[in-house]
Amino acid sequence: MRQTFVQKLMDLASKNSNLMIITGDLGYSVFEPIMQKYPNNFLNVGIAEQNMIGIAAGMALSKKRVYVYSITPFSTARPLDQIRMDVCYHNLPVTIIGTGAGLSYGTLGPSHHGTEDLALMRALPNMVVCAPADKFEFSKLMDISSNSKSPMYMRIGRSKEPDVYMAVPNLKIGKALSVFDEGNDFAILACGNMVHNSIKSAKLLGEKGKKGKVYSMHTLKPIDEKLIISLAKKMPIFTCEEHSIIGGLASAVSETLAKNSLCPKKYHNFALPDAFQKKIGSHDFLRLQNGLDVNSIANKILKKLD
Repeated sequence: MRQTFVQKLMDLASKNSNLMIITGDLGYSVFEPIMQKYPNNFLNVGIAEQNMIGIAAGMALSKKRVYVYSITPFSTARPLDQIRMDVCYHNLPVTIIGTGAGLSYGTLGPSHHGTEDLALMRALPNMVVCAPADKFEFSKLMDISSNSKSPMYMRIGRSKEPDVYMAVPNLKIGKALSVFDEGNDFAILACGNMVHNSIKSAKLLGEKGKKGKVYSMHTLKPIDEKLIISLAKKMPIFTCEEHSIIGGLASAVSETLAKNSLCPKKYHNFALPDAFQKKIGSHDFLRLQNGLDVNSIANKILKKLD
């Protein structure tokens, strides 16, 4: 997704001289094309993430279209107060990109794990919160962000994430997309880098006689309440995310169900526990440790359905 980000920025910069890209000591081997072609549209503020957000807000107040980019915890948790008061309070069109979503930076430990960002950003007034499934969803969300009048946050992967789509989908903010549909035995609502795994799990379940659906919840705020309500009345629901069980997709779906006094036939959330990771390893290793690999998801759903 990072290369898609740069490609979209290059395209947007060619059409809008007021575009600004700000990063905090990050982006080497990523932003060189922009630095070379549009040096006046790029700013590296160094390891100063709070200042990064303050500068972004000031530029937005000066009619700049601003994109901020850093590793997930450094673009959300570290400068949270500045995002809250400088960007959201003034409802400024600043788009924040958090790279390395979830456990993507597995070997670097909890300091680099992006596991609370969705919760933090969902809690902020005026903030639109997105978790694209692949480069195609991300490309469309970048187009939408270029005309947004409000703050946006998007969490993306680290690199070379598998594609879910063959082309850019007709995506709308707050409207989930169906990415797999073989039956009505269950529905998996997934976001970001867990959409692909959810599709593979659904296919495994299909081989065992359980036919279901998978939806990409690319927007967590506003959430697609209409879809959640409709599914809850018809079939078991499972949510899947590489984020803390608190405050992310599981919470957004549960809040919708509670608000509408709904209880699906069966309901389970696949997410990370409310804890720091005690083990260090690759992305796939940590997924396996947390039950977010394809087989673990499929087996758990199968047990719930029996």
